[in-house]
Amino acid sequence: MSTHTYKKFENSDSGDLPDKMTIYQDCMNEFNESPVNSKRCRLLISRLLRLMAQGETFPESEATALFFSVSKLFQHQNDSLRQAVYLAIKELSGISEDVLMATSSIMKDVQNGSDLIKPNAIRSLTVVLDESTAFSAERLLKSAVVSKNPTISSASLTASYHLLPISETTIKRFTNEAQEAVVDLKPFPQNDVTGDYYPNSTFITQYHALGLLYQLKKNDKMSLMKLVRQFAETNNLKNQLAKVQLVKLVNDIVQRDPQLFTQFQQLLYNWLSNKFESVQLETSKLITSFATTNPRLVSPELFAAAIQTLQGLLTVPRVTTKFAALRILNRISMVSPEKIVICNPELESLINDSNRNVSTYAITILLKTGTAKNISSLISTITKFIHEVSDDFKIIIIDAVRTLSLNFPQEWKSILNFLIDVLKNGEGGFKFKNSIVEALIDIVSFVPQSKELALENLCDFIEDCEFNEILVRILHLLGKEGPYTSNPSLYVRHIYNRVVLENSIIRSAAVVSLSKFALAKNDPTLKDSIVSLLKRIANDKDDEVRDRASIALQFIESSESTGDSAKDLIQAKYSYDYQSLESKLVSYMSDSDAFKAPFEGSTVRRITDDEAKAMDLKRKQEQLQSGSLESGAGSSGSLESGSTPDERADKATYKGPSVDQHKEDLLATKYADELLSIEQFKEFGTLVNSSNSVALTEPEAEFVVRGVKHLFKEHVVFQFSITNTLTDVILDNVSVACTPEDPENSQLEELFTIPIDRLAPSTEAASYIAFRKSEDIVMEGFLCNLTFTTKELNPDTNEPFDGDEGFQDEYEIDSIFLNAGDYIKSSFIGDFTTTFDELPNEEVAVYNIHENISLQEVIDKLVTNTSCLPLENTQFAPNDSNSHVLKLFGKSALTGVKIALTVRMIKSSKGIALKAQGKSEDATLCADLVNGLM
Repeated sequence: MSTHTYKKFENSDSGDLPDKMTIYQDCMNEFNESPVNSKRCRLLISRLLRLMAQGETFPESEATALFFSVSKLFQHQNDSLRQAVYLAIKELSGISEDVLMATSSIMKDVQNGSDLIKPNAIRSLTVVLDESTAFSAERLLKSAVVSKNPTISSASLTASYHLLPISETTIKRFTNEAQEAVVDLKPFPQNDVTGDYYPNSTFITQYHALGLLYQLKKNDKMSLMKLVRQFAETNNLKNQLAKVQLVKLVNDIVQRDPQLFTQFQQLLYNWLSNKFESVQLETSKLITSFATTNPRLVSPELFAAAIQTLQGLLTVPRVTTKFAALRILNRISMVSPEKIVICNPELESLINDSNRNVSTYAITILLKTGTAKNISSLISTITKFIHEVSDDFKIIIIDAVRTLSLNFPQEWKSILNFLIDVLKNGEGGFKFKNSIVEALIDIVSFVPQSKELALENLCDFIEDCEFNEILVRILHLLGKEGPYTSNPSLYVRHIYNRVVLENSIIRSAAVVSLSKFALAKNDPTLKDSIVSLLKRIANDKDDEVRDRASIALQFIESSESTGDSAKDLIQAKYSYDYQSLESKLVSYMSDSDAFKAPFEGSTVRRITDDEAKAMDLKRKQEQLQSGSLESGAGSSGSLESGSTPDERADKATYKGPSVDQHKEDLLATKYADELLSIEQFKEFGTLVNSSNSVALTEPEAEFVVRGVKHLFKEHVVFQFSITNTLTDVILDNVSVACTPEDPENSQLEELFTIPIDRLAPSTEAASYIAFRKSEDIVMEGFLCNLTFTTKELNPDTNEPFDGDEGFQDEYEIDSIFLNAGDYIKSSFIGDFTTTFDELPNEEVAVYNIHENISLQEVIDKLVTNTSCLPLENTQFAPNDSNSHVLKLFGKSALTGVKIALTVRMIKSSKGIALKAQGKSEDATLCADLVNGLM
C-alpha cells in the first residue's frame, strides 16, 4: 500500500472509498502473517466492511480466499478482533464457497467463549448452517436461549428466528425454551461489571422470544389466543416492544376471525391506559382500523376510549408520539371525520407547532373534519406555512384540499384561490405541481361555475411551467373546456404562444388543442383565425407538428360538407369503454384470419362525456369512503415479514381505480363481450345497458350463482354465471329456469335458453335466458331454479364413469328482479338544484322501513337500486345525525332523458321514514323509479 493511499484511508474526514484490490491484498497479507497484529487486522476488516456496505463485491474465488483468511484469525484470542471477525464472516458468507468449514470454530466459541463474543458467534451461525447441519447446533442454541445473560439469550432467539425457514423441524423444538425466555426476567450479571457503572436490562429478550413464539404458532389460532391470554393476564411483560408485539398478535387473530374481537374488548380497553405510549398508539390503531371494516363489532365505548387516548397523546411533549397519533387520526378522518371532531381543540393548538410535519398533519385533519363555515379560515391558515414544509407534506395538504372540493363544491372560490396561489408561487417538484393540477382539473370537471376562473389562471401558469407532462395535460384541458366558455378567444393566444415558444412535444399538443376552438359555438368568427394560425403551423420544422396541423385543417375544412363526422374527430362527444376496446383489439390481433376484414369499432361500447364524469366522480367518492384517495392510508401493521400490500411506485400522485374496482370493471366488460360474441344475440342489435352482477347464492354454497341483466331495445337477456365448487362432481346440461312471479300478467316472452353443456369442478361458466319485451319499461320478478344433471368423477381419469347417466337435480336460488333502475345510467350534472327545478314531470312516494338498519345502509341500497349518481357529497350520512337528504341523478339508457331524485329520510325509534321526490322528462320512468325504490 502506498503512503498516499494509506494516509487517505486514515483521514477520518475523507469520504473516498478504499481501493478494492488494495484492501484485498492487504487483508490476504496481514491475516496470514505470524504473529497477528490484532489492531492492524481490525482496521483492515473495518475497511473491508465499509467497502461491502457501499455495494462493492468480490468474485467468488477472491471472496472464498478472503473468508478462509479471516477464519484463520480464530487462532488469536483477542475478543475485540474476534467480534470484527464475526462481522466479516457474516458479510462474506453469502458470496463465498465452503462456508461450512468455519462451523466448528464458531460452535467452539458458542460453547466455551467469553460472554462478550458469544452473541456474535451465535448470530454468525445463521449464515453458515444449512438444513443438513442445523440440527448439530440445536443443543447449543437451546442452552443459549435459557442463558441468564440477556445478550446471549437475545442473540440465540434471533438466530433461531432466522434459522426457522432453513430448518423448521429443528427450531420447532424450541417452543418450551422460548416460552421460558418470555417469563424469565434477565438482568445483566453483576460479576461482569467493572467500575461504578451498572447496565440496566431493557428485557428485550421478551420481545425476541415472543416474535419466535408467533412464528412457531402462527398457523394455530387457538394457540395464539392462549398465548395472548397467558401474557396479558400474568403481567410478566416488562419490555414495551414485547407489549406492542402482543397487541399485534391480537390484531392478527381478529383479522383472521373478526367475530373474536368481542373477546378482546376488555383487554384492549386496559391496554389503552398502559404506561407505555407505544402500546397506547398500537392499541388505538388496532381498534380504529378494525372499526373501519367491522363497525358493528366494535362497541361505541371502546372506539370513544381510543379517540380519547389519541386526544391525550396530542398534548404530550414528545414530537414522535404526537406525529404517530396524528397519523392514526388522519386515517380515521378519511372515513369518519365526524368521530374525531372532539379532538379539534388539540388539533387547532398544533397548527402553529414548531415541527412543520406535525402542523401539516394537524391542518390536514382539520380540513377533513371542517364544515362549510370554517373552511375559509382553515385555508388562510394553511397559506401561511405551506411554503415552509417539504414536498411530501405539501402533497398531503393538497390532497386534503382536493377532498374538500368534492365534499363542499359550494366553497369552490376559496379552494380555487388557494390552489392557484400555491401553483403560481409555491416552489416544488413535479409531484407537487401535478397534484395541484389534478385538484384543479377535478374542480373544473365537477364544479362547472369555477371553469372560467380556473382556466384563465392555468393559462397564466403555462407561460412559466417547466414540466412537459403538466403542460400537455393543461393544453388538453383548455382544448376540451375552452371552446364552451363565454369568451373562447381568450385562450387561443395562450395556446398559440406554446406553438411559438415550446419544444415539439408541447407544440404537438397545442395544435390539437387549438384545432378544437374552430368549433366554438359562442364565437363562430374564431374559425377563420384558427385556420389562419394552423396554416402557419403547417410549415413547422417538426414532422409531428406539421402532420397534426395538416390533419386538423383537413377536418375543419371538411366539417362544412361532411358535418358531424369531421366535428366528432376534432372534438369527440364520447369516449370508448377502454377495457372492452383492449379486449377486442387483443382478440383481433391474435387471430390471423381477422386481418381479412377491418377492425369493427362499432361493437365497442361508447361512453358520453356526462357518463364518463359520473364514473370518475363515483370512483373518487368510493376512494374517499375507503380513505385511498389520499396517500398515507393504511392499517395496523402485520406481524408477517414481507406482507405489505402491493403499491404503485407513483402512489403519491396516482388516483386511479383500486385492484378490486378494476376487477369489477373488467368483469362487466368480460360479460358484455361474451354475450355479444354469441350468434343468437347478434340480431338483438346494440346492447343498451348491463347491470352489475348480483349474488343469487351465498359465497360458500355448493354452487355459486351470480346474475347479470342485459338490456336491448326490444329484448332482455339474463346471464347466470355459475361456479361448481364441488371437487368430485361434474354437472351436465346446466341452466336456470326462470318463472315469472305473476305469469298471467307477464309482459316478457321467453324466447330460448342457452345451457352450459358441461361444468367441471372448480370452474365457472355462463347460462343465458332471452326474453322479448316491448320498447317500454318492463319491471318483473322471476323465481329461479338451477337445474342440472349430476355425474360423479372417476379420480383416475378425471372424467365421469363409463355408462353413468347421472341424475336430474334442482337447486333453488334467489329471485332476480328487473326494475326501473336497470334502465338508468349514472350521469353527472353540475347544478343539481337548477336542473331538478327545470324538469317537468314529478312523482312523490313515502316509505316506512321497520328494519334495524342505519341511514348509511339505506343510502347504499338506494344508490344500488336506482343506478343513479349521488351528488353534492350526499352519499355519506353522518353517524351522529338522525336525518339526511340524498340527491341522485341519472339518464335513461333507452332514450337519454334526465331523471333527478331527492330522498329525505328521518330515523326514529320506530324505524326510518323516507320521502322520495322524483322529477324527469319522462313521466313513466319517473313514476316507475320512485314507486319501486325499496
